[in-house]
Amino acid sequence: MSEQSEGIKDTGGDENKRHYKSISRIDQPSKHTHGWYVRVVFKGQMHAKFFSDSAYGNKRAALSQAVTFRNQKEKELGKPRTNRTVVGKNARTQTGVSGVHRVVKTSRAKDGEVRSSTVYEVTWSPEPNVLRRTSVSIDKYGEDEAFRRAVKLRQAREREVYGAPLNPKRPNSPTAASGEESEPAADVTPTA
Repeated sequence: MSEQSEGIKDTGGDENKRHYKSISRIDQPSKHTHGWYVRVVFKGQMHAKFFSDSAYGNKRAALSQAVTFRNQKEKELGKPRTNRTVVGKNARTQTGVSGVHRVVKTSRAKDGEVRSSTVYEVTWSPEPNVLRRTSVSIDKYGEDEAFRRAVKLRQAREREVYGAPLNPKRPNSPTAASGEESEPAADVTPTA
């Protein structure tokens, strides 16, 4: 394999100056340990492996093997190959779907009256340090249909950013997300 195909760029001999996602440099002269440590984390599991400079001949060869291992492990796990943070499973979400949250939105009308509506808010990051959001009204579509539309919207945004949804097997309704029994929702036909 060539260095370009593995994602290794010439850094003038100092690979430490280039950042490789999920790969860390370990140099501990006191323990005679020099090499690259790969940690691939996805859906709550971590897979790690150390690539010693001496085992692979030199620093650059060890890095090449580390990058190859990382790419293969991400592919095996279904994690998109990107230098961005990928959240495949989030224990903090109450809906069971990362980026889909049930919230109460409040707004002030022109007459000064405060109004509130319950929605599923969909958030995504189209590029680093940029957050976008939209919402689907529960009042308008009902609980299950609003949730299904919000999940479909979130998956479409994941497709735009990562090339595929991160977790295509998602609950069809908020009750399914919480573990309760529910009827599967019918497919949504796009509206103009």
